[in-house]
Amino acid sequence: MPEIALKPISVIICARNEIRNLEQYLPSVLHQNYPEFEVVVVNDRSWDGTEEFLEAWEKKYDHLKVVKILDNDKFLAGKKFAVTMGIKAAKYDWLVFTDADCTPAANNWLFDMQQPANEEIDIVLGYSPYLKRKGLLNALIRFETFFTAVNYLGFALKGMPYMGVGRNMAYKKSLFFKNKGFASHMHIPSGDDDLFVNAHANKHNTEIRLNQESHVWSEPNHTWAGYLRQKKRHFGAGKLYKSKHKFILSLQIVMQFLFYGFFIGCMFLSREAQFTAGGILLLSIIIKCFVYPRLLKRLNYGDLRWWFPILDILLFLFLTINGFLAMFGKKKVNWK
Repeated sequence: MPEIALKPISVIICARNEIRNLEQYLPSVLHQNYPEFEVVVVNDRSWDGTEEFLEAWEKKYDHLKVVKILDNDKFLAGKKFAVTMGIKAAKYDWLVFTDADCTPAANNWLFDMQQPANEEIDIVLGYSPYLKRKGLLNALIRFETFFTAVNYLGFALKGMPYMGVGRNMAYKKSLFFKNKGFASHMHIPSGDDDLFVNAHANKHNTEIRLNQESHVWSEPNHTWAGYLRQKKRHFGAGKLYKSKHKFILSLQIVMQFLFYGFFIGCMFLSREAQFTAGGILLLSIIIKCFVYPRLLKRLNYGDLRWWFPILDILLFLFLTINGFLAMFGKKKVNWK
């Protein structure tokens, strides 16, 4: 982590009916240990008391700026519009993004997410684990987040960044306006984070942050319906990834599908085929036992190391089913 603050920062948070989360998590952002920064909160047509709360806090904190979006049929409402309004209101070039239901792991978060000394770096990708709660849904959400993080952070390290998460990422305001913001995918409800990174990140202008103090914890979905809606939005955005990224990600899914399909198919064949399939499955679990526990611990999910063989299968089934639902279900999806 850099020992000095290089340049000022604008933190951008979009909120729609997030009064409870703002009350709980906004203080951890406002009280960051960083010499010069502002927090821009965009209130997107909330009716739950968010407006009154933010107005009161804006008077208490000089570095808090509130942007209010009113109901208006003349513009296309959605998170991308809210993000754009927040970016326009930001007074600094380096923008750090998070959500209303998120809290930094430490008060030095902004030191880690600040603009690097290398001026060629336009984008910094952070990591955002979900908080631990009871139940299978929570375990599945956290495991899926782990798998996604290993993918996008790993590919970024190899010089092929393809996505980031809006709960913890940063980029230059000048980069946003130079590329006309979200104009190319404004019609997609999601993608304010991953589609922007997919379009503009490359091996020369992107870095990642994995320091524990750079993490941002997030509140997970508490219902299966909410999680399904979230994944449906992500599925829609993935269709607009660059061709090479879609090919690589699709190949991963196909290989996993073929692996489990091979195992299931062998169960209906001879005893020898069953033993062969069982041996291959056991070997894959043994190999993962040497890899997954260390990665899970590094990414704050050490408690899942005993459950990953089961979660791996459940996640594959869930994503397969959700993929079919996303393709044939209703197309309209709102961000809140």
